[in-house]
Amino acid sequence: MTCPPRRSSPSPRRRLWLAVAAALTLAAGPVAAEPALWKVTNGPSTAYLYGSVHLLKPTTVWDTPKVEAALGESRELWLEITDLDDAAAMQATVRSLGTDPAHTLTSRLDPARQKRLAAILSGIGAPPTALDPLRPWLAAVTLSLFPMQKAGYDPAAGVDRLLKAAAVRRGLPVMGFETSEGQLHYLSDMSEAEQMDMLHQSIDDYDTALAELDELEAAWERGDDREIARLEAKDMTPALYQRLLAGRNRLFAKRLLERMQQPGVIFVAVGAAHLAGPDSVQVLLARAGLKAVRQ
Repeated sequence: MTCPPRRSSPSPRRRLWLAVAAALTLAAGPVAAEPALWKVTNGPSTAYLYGSVHLLKPTTVWDTPKVEAALGESRELWLEITDLDDAAAMQATVRSLGTDPAHTLTSRLDPARQKRLAAILSGIGAPPTALDPLRPWLAAVTLSLFPMQKAGYDPAAGVDRLLKAAAVRRGLPVMGFETSEGQLHYLSDMSEAEQMDMLHQSIDDYDTALAELDELEAAWERGDDREIARLEAKDMTPALYQRLLAGRNRLFAKRLLERMQQPGVIFVAVGAAHLAGPDSVQVLLARAGLKAVRQ
């Protein structure tokens, strides 16, 4: 099962924002990458764990021989969500959870950030009120997407989508740990203060977002899970860390433990941050007696 050359990696809380943003939109020569791959066994059951990325440039070969072999051996593909390519359904849910025409976005910002937001929007040819109908979390997602699109990152080229397409071609079942609506609720259910903090960060860090993404991308390409964990957690509040990372890791590990009571080989692709750090899926599996071995 061969997938085209791809690349990239998301950033701390921005990692989930970009996954959502990828569903809202439809160089140099190849660079060889060696993202991390782990193998977990439980008697006749085997799971390969691979850290995926959601927006990519078509310049890095990520489907290495190790990944090819693991995919070829697998009989199921597990992703964070299975409906990641259903843009129409996603957009309908986003409109329901992410718009608030009764409260204009710019009125919630201080004058300095109003001016900064207007300058950002002017730079892409949009009026200063373009984001006014959006709730703060969705405005933050949208702002985070602008520089990624300009730099050539393509949600249609994300690892998850390519893996799903390859699995469908082979007739393999595609399973999901979550739903797209559930992922959106992680953001839409945040308090107003948390959403505004997210929006403030997107405005304040707009000019440095790509540099941060490149730093994380480089760690992903070389399979440096320690660096990924450090970069992902360095500016997350404890509450956000639990909401977007640690809590979801517990869900992923629980579902994996249940699945691995049955025989067979599966390939699991979740965001790279979920496979890094002290609360990673591998750590949680180890506590249950299943050791993940780096391939």
